[in-house]
Amino acid sequence: MRIPVLNNFDEVTVRRYLITGGAILVAFLLGWALWWHYLRSPWTRDGRVRAEVVDIAAEISGKVIDLKVVDNQLVKKGDILFEIDPVDYQLAETQAEAAVQSRQYDAQVAEEDSERRQKLGAEAVSAEERNTSKSSAHVAEAAYQAAQAALNQAKVNLDRTVIRSPVNGYVTNLTLRIGDYATPGQTKLTVVDSDSFWIVGYFEETKLPRIQEGDYAHVRLMGWTPEIAGHVESVSRAISDSNSTNDPLGLADVSPIFTWVRLAERIPVRIHIDHVPDNVRIAAGQTCTIAINPK
Repeated sequence: MRIPVLNNFDEVTVRRYLITGGAILVAFLLGWALWWHYLRSPWTRDGRVRAEVVDIAAEISGKVIDLKVVDNQLVKKGDILFEIDPVDYQLAETQAEAAVQSRQYDAQVAEEDSERRQKLGAEAVSAEERNTSKSSAHVAEAAYQAAQAALNQAKVNLDRTVIRSPVNGYVTNLTLRIGDYATPGQTKLTVVDSDSFWIVGYFEETKLPRIQEGDYAHVRLMGWTPEIAGHVESVSRAISDSNSTNDPLGLADVSPIFTWVRLAERIPVRIHIDHVPDNVRIAAGQTCTIAINPK
């Protein structure tokens, strides 16, 4: 009776087992690496671009007679944004100049009169008259100083009819039109400070131990392939606590939770932007993914 040869069959079977086992091992290692990266590595998809926004408001009232910018225009610090009708303020400056001249003349006359009376003897002028003339000179000098201050204020108000940009940035959401009336303190135009962009990443609290100031940050904006370079500037030290509020009776309002489920809070981390590629357009409010390289 012939015994069948199984050597080739055994070798093929072992090879299949080894390949299958290797594939399972690789899959397990990849799964473990992904799990570790997802739960422990300091990264987040919850990032936002932020920037300082300057609200431009007139300091004096008047009708807008000229608008020097258009929506989304880049402006430099000191560029004229719009102008207010200066006629009333020019007239006020002229009146203040006339008042200064008048008060200056009054002060000179009063000073000269006081000096003459001080030189006269007691037989010609009483001590009371000398004191009165001296006080009149001081009052006239004070009136002159007040008129000079009013003139300076009139000049300042005239200068304020021309509104300039206080920062480098972009005019945004422009709704101002020629003919609009400007009121002191009322926002008429908004400029996004182009030198103030930064990024905030909202990281789970479980990932904060691996984040330190100065760590390199890889930032990728949604919709853009090139990467923005940055570093961790600071970590926020407080977030809102819903349990700290009281109900109408003054009692603590504590939210119920499941004892076996505990969601990690997200803490803001400020990212300083070191470099933005030339072909990337950055805007406040954009979302991004942030990955931190721990030191």
